[in-house]
Amino acid sequence: ELALKSLGSEGLFLFSSLDTNNDLYLSPEEFKPIAEKLTGVAPISEFEEEETPDPSGETLSVVAKFQPLVMETMTKSKDGFLGISHVALSGLRNWTAPAAPMSVMLARQFKAFLPPKNKLDLGDPWWIIPSELNIFTGYLSNNRFYPPSPKGKEIIIHRLLSMFHPRPFVKTRFAPQGAVACIQAVSTFYYTIAFRIHAEFQLNEPPDFPFWFSPGQFTGHIILSKDSSHVREFKLFVPNNRSLNVDMEWLYGASESSNMEVDIGYLPQMELESTGPSIPSVIHDENGNVIDSRDPSGEPIQFVFEEITWQQEIPWEEAAQKLEVAMYPFKKVSYLPFTQAFEKAKAEKKLVHSILLWGALDDHKPLSASLPMPGSGRTLRETVLESSPILALLNESFISSWSLVKELEELQSNRENEFYSKLADLHLEKYNFPVEMIICLPNGTVIHHINANYFLDITSMKPEDVESSIFSFSTNFEDPSTATYLQFLKEGLQRAKPYLQT
Repeated sequence: ELALKSLGSEGLFLFSSLDTNNDLYLSPEEFKPIAEKLTGVAPISEFEEEETPDPSGETLSVVAKFQPLVMETMTKSKDGFLGISHVALSGLRNWTAPAAPMSVMLARQFKAFLPPKNKLDLGDPWWIIPSELNIFTGYLSNNRFYPPSPKGKEIIIHRLLSMFHPRPFVKTRFAPQGAVACIQAVSTFYYTIAFRIHAEFQLNEPPDFPFWFSPGQFTGHIILSKDSSHVREFKLFVPNNRSLNVDMEWLYGASESSNMEVDIGYLPQMELESTGPSIPSVIHDENGNVIDSRDPSGEPIQFVFEEITWQQEIPWEEAAQKLEVAMYPFKKVSYLPFTQAFEKAKAEKKLVHSILLWGALDDHKPLSASLPMPGSGRTLRETVLESSPILALLNESFISSWSLVKELEELQSNRENEFYSKLADLHLEKYNFPVEMIICLPNGTVIHHINANYFLDITSMKPEDVESSIFSFSTNFEDPSTATYLQFLKEGLQRAKPYLQT
């Protein structure tokens, strides 16, 4: 109360965003973002590296490519952003180019991507930055403007993402956080490492309220020597193959419980790529003498790099799928694209288990997860869809798929393929915001469906309070969510028997 009286609500909001341990005292570390802002000088972090790279080692040039969010893809654009203040979206509208179009880094800084000694099999994932959140720990505060100082392996990822925007948060507010990697290819001296990173950006600064910009994921690969002295190739990017790939949230008041707006949109391009292999920063002749990096005519010396012969490798798709399962255990079941799922279901005479969402199911923080209601893709994927009995039944008896409402609306209006249009139509007919779980025949006929909000409502009730005609709880499982979802799937199978037997 005294703090509120001294600072006012907006002043206290800013103070709280810096006071990370909530002790009503700003330590030098907590005050650092403001000091950097006022002085324009960022001190060298004490965490720069556990081992300081040799400054005479090789350097890698990295370029950033960025096309801003397409504002018309935001849901709020349909009514002309009615009721949304221009200030709230200012950080988003002003972000039209990368913060650093090019950066030169030391090759050895990429050592963070090397595998630990017990993860040398192809496709065996490990955590570069472990996720510290789960369904039980909840999520981190929305009321923050400045990222904490990165430590250890976070440093190189923070530095790379800072090329896009000056305020990247290497650890996201929602699970799964972090960065995961696996070996995609191996040779005598080199690895190709595939990786996936979940990170987000804070686009606003005081006195505006926070605006969180959360790409679905960053993925990519690096080819580097086993001693990390040389990087042959590096690429990091936000996938742009779906119609929506960014989640946005912004606060409207000076407290954690203030109203929050949410939306989704499409980002055409956000990528980093090396301009070529890393090269020595100092060149020596055969006698060990330092020589000029340019030839007598003034042209840079051209380096010739040996061809890498890979002894073992797996396809990129397989490596990406391994990383996805590491982030999301529910992906032990394959979730096929919508139309492909129905084709496979027809061929295998199985039912389609379909999840229809406003925001994505397998991006790091689906939009529906941030809504002030219990029904969400995040809750589903972190509970019932990860449970062993559900995984087993889905693998045995169903073909699974998840889709965005926007994608099915586009499919519905595409009259070039009447069958696909009808499939989308049957799905959208049953959809209720934010998430609908649907069981249907290979011809698209819906035989069972349940809304995520309703599902979570009834699984939070005591068994005796639930009408037995809705769902019956199984005593074989302690978790009512798993028992109820299992019942939902089994009832779908039961209802489908007459159709599947013909």
